[in-house]
Amino acid sequence: RDGMTGASQGKRFALIGVAGYIARRHLDAIREVGGDLVAAFDVSDSVGQMDASFPQARFFTHFEQFDAYVQTLRRRGTPVDYVSVCSPNFMHRSHAEFALRSGADCICEKPLVLDPGDIDALEDLEKETGRRVNTILQLRLNPANIALREEFARPTAKKHEVDLTYITARGQWYYESWKGDVRRSGGIATNIGVHFFDLLSFLFGATERNVVHHRAMDCAAGYLELERARVRWFLSINARDLPSDPEDRSACRRIVMGDRVCNLSGDFRELHTRSYQEVLAGRGFPMSTVRPSIATVADLRNAPVQLDQGQVHPFLEQVLNDKNRYRDGFPV
Repeated sequence: RDGMTGASQGKRFALIGVAGYIARRHLDAIREVGGDLVAAFDVSDSVGQMDASFPQARFFTHFEQFDAYVQTLRRRGTPVDYVSVCSPNFMHRSHAEFALRSGADCICEKPLVLDPGDIDALEDLEKETGRRVNTILQLRLNPANIALREEFARPTAKKHEVDLTYITARGQWYYESWKGDVRRSGGIATNIGVHFFDLLSFLFGATERNVVHHRAMDCAAGYLELERARVRWFLSINARDLPSDPEDRSACRRIVMGDRVCNLSGDFRELHTRSYQEVLAGRGFPMSTVRPSIATVADLRNAPVQLDQGQVHPFLEQVLNDKNRYRDGFPV
């Protein structure tokens, strides 16, 4: 297996949220780096995807039993080395704390936490326990994005003009799930957009201005001014917002920079394995790296809507003029 080292072989993992969609990528990554999943937890028991890689892993639907088993392994001298967190967003802080207090390092899916203050608390716990929280920022590991960063890091006479458009249709189930609850997911800009706000800062530097133009349960839009770019952004899970272009019937995911288009629709599953390889090599992304994007989405969640400030994304006009967008309070 490419990238696997002697140090990574035999590492013991536990996984929280194993029934979820993104857990599949973590299971594959653990297998690809030669790790062993010894315990997993989820409130749902629809976890047949474990069979493809780790059929012998212990599984629990009650966190108290999962916790007790992890502590038993620790007392026996066979502790868990890493706890992978794939639970709902609002649980990430408490599950990362569980990992550290259990004597393990944490590998946490996006968004690491919902508010910057949660990072402060986790950093204090890192110092107390001597363990580390690593966050998944796989887009930073994409070779194409690394090349773009090298190009856009060069000084320019004026800032780059950038459009971020990310539309990926979701069904009505989304609004009934935790993802549709801003208190638990952080809303569209956090749940869908945090990776891309991090990517923008990776490419163009720190945020200097942050404006919200629209904020709803199915769509958000705004304007970001970074050190080297001005960004109009639009995020949506409503199929009504998809352009008429036949190539974009199911999704429209792109960053446009002048005549350059960065496609965000690629199959990036291997980047989770790369992320695990980097963590095991001691090069995982620390919380200091993710803090700026968490601060950005927290600001977007709480800032006033100011449609007259900054540059407006061209897709937003259709949303604002769509009188039939909602029925009984839900998007259609």
